[in-house]
Amino acid sequence: MKPDASAEAARWLAQADRDLAAARDLARSDHFNVACFQAQQAAEKASKAVLYALGAEDAFGHSVRELLRAAAASVPALTRLDDAAMRLDRLYIPTRYPNGLPGGIPADAFSAEDAREAISHAEAILAAARTSIG
Repeated sequence: MKPDASAEAARWLAQADRDLAAARDLARSDHFNVACFQAQQAAEKASKAVLYALGAEDAFGHSVRELLRAAAASVPALTRLDDAAMRLDRLYIPTRYPNGLPGGIPADAFSAEDAREAISHAEAILAAARTSIG
């Protein structure tokens, strides 16, 4: 890994850690929709960290699943996270925007269990990212 790739990967992984910590804090304060979104963001940034560590010049997009699939070309073990990534991707829009739901608002549409599940998926992705980056 080039030194600049290593530094960029570390920056993205550090922010992923902070986003995951924010997700946990938000879940503890009953802000479940935002906790779900922050968990998705943590996984997205961890996935981008892996791509940067692999030498990508840029890592674009918001789909955790697509980012991990791109990284899995070099790190096949990441394919085991496909289901977790898919579940997190479902949280990207409806956790934030009222028009992403058929009615009501995101703050009323997500539960403690939703937040726990999202955080658990994000934790698995961050752990795999750390292992992949080395």
